[in-house]
Amino acid sequence: MNDNKEVNDKKENNAYSLNDDRRVKVLSPGTLVVKRFLRNRLAVLGMIMLLSMFLFSFVGGLISPYGQDQQFYRYESQMKEYAGVVKNNDFRYMSAEGQKFDSVLQAKFQLAVQKGDPSFSYKDVDYDILEEGTDFYSISSDDTMLAVAFKDIVNGEGAEISFPVKYAALKAYTTGETSFTAEGAEYTLDEEGNILTGGTVAGYISRFVVSPVENGVVFERVFKEELEEAIDDNVDEFVYVDEEGTEYTYKITYDPTTLNWSVKQGTETYVYDSYAKPSKEHWLGTDTNGMDMLTRLMYGGRVSLIIGFIVVFIETLIGVVLGGVAGYFGKWVDNLIMRIVDVFYCIPSMPLIIILGATMDAMKVEPMTRMFYLMLILGFLGWPSIARLVRGQILSLREQEFMTAAEACGVRVSRRIFKHLIPNVIPQLIVICTMSLGSTIITEATLSFLGIGVKFPFASWGNIITDVNEAYVMTHYWFVWIPAGICLLIAVLGFNFVGDGLRDAFDPKMKR
Repeated sequence: MNDNKEVNDKKENNAYSLNDDRRVKVLSPGTLVVKRFLRNRLAVLGMIMLLSMFLFSFVGGLISPYGQDQQFYRYESQMKEYAGVVKNNDFRYMSAEGQKFDSVLQAKFQLAVQKGDPSFSYKDVDYDILEEGTDFYSISSDDTMLAVAFKDIVNGEGAEISFPVKYAALKAYTTGETSFTAEGAEYTLDEEGNILTGGTVAGYISRFVVSPVENGVVFERVFKEELEEAIDDNVDEFVYVDEEGTEYTYKITYDPTTLNWSVKQGTETYVYDSYAKPSKEHWLGTDTNGMDMLTRLMYGGRVSLIIGFIVVFIETLIGVVLGGVAGYFGKWVDNLIMRIVDVFYCIPSMPLIIILGATMDAMKVEPMTRMFYLMLILGFLGWPSIARLVRGQILSLREQEFMTAAEACGVRVSRRIFKHLIPNVIPQLIVICTMSLGSTIITEATLSFLGIGVKFPFASWGNIITDVNEAYVMTHYWFVWIPAGICLLIAVLGFNFVGDGLRDAFDPKMKR
């Protein structure tokens, strides 16, 4: 029994001897950090979240059948302002050849008609009013016709109609006659108000005035007639086929304040497939530019993550160099660099970035170049905190024995700083850089949302949410902004969880 006990004790001692490789692995600092990190459930969850975001952004973009700036279209019936229609209820005036009937005389005439007077005077001149039909008057002075006042309008069919023909046509129309003679020619009037001569239509009479919204638009006679008929029948919409066989839908809207009608023309237009709902073709729908939202999220993740890493790399590079130099040399070098750090802390970074963004907008900087400038600006403004961290750590490390030994061995200064001191600061750098990644992504998203960050056609999670600039979009098109917000949340939370886990793994005493 004693012999067996001695054998077992010997085996245990051999298993845990200092020369045993298994004991070396257990005591390895890196292995201990990894084990502590893996014991932290939130840290592991953060790693899973980050891994999923990286796969989604970098691998998903390769799998997606669409490009980040590929636009989709659809045919849509759009109603646009086409014409305005007024039913003439006011007197219009037409002067005889060689005569004038100005606005003062027109006002005197209307006042006389309202009072029922057969004449009026102006500047010692008498004017006679003769009612020749319903809402049709002739005005003369000393047996000379000056003008006619009417509410029905004579429209020429291709050519201008002379005053005698208009006068005779209005007189016949208002008195209910079906024919008249003017300038030696015979004319007839049909029930629709058409003026015919020699079997051809010279013009027509109507109280409706149809005015085009755009210059150069000429309305067909048939279109005007169908429009007037629709208005008389109180119809809100009608279909018209033009001479080329194209079918259009017209919507009529009456405005009681202006007493006129607005006519809108409906046409099939090839437009962006904006805000299309999620479907088999587009799993997360499309944005305002008709682009696939899922693809934009993938490429947007690439941009946001790459910007975050590059900005943190620039911050770390500048901060490590300046912080290492300040911490090692101390004295006036330390004072100078720390005063520079204080100056950078006093710079209002957000207003400065907004000014620079507005300047780049004015200079019309290319989107790709703009992204590089954005990364440089953010990195150049964010290094002071890392510099202070590195300086503080090196101040405590430079007085230790291994640095005295390095100096005694004649190791040059740059090697002492970057070979012996900086590696001892790496654990703290990893933690602060990991935590900074999340805040950098949030900063980029904020700038892009404000329109001074990443520009179209490049996507980022920030400028994707820019579409939510109206309450209507936010409430009706959730698939535009909620997925981008979720991606931002997962990425930032993942970096924060990993940063907390690394901090606890490198310095487990902090939890006590």
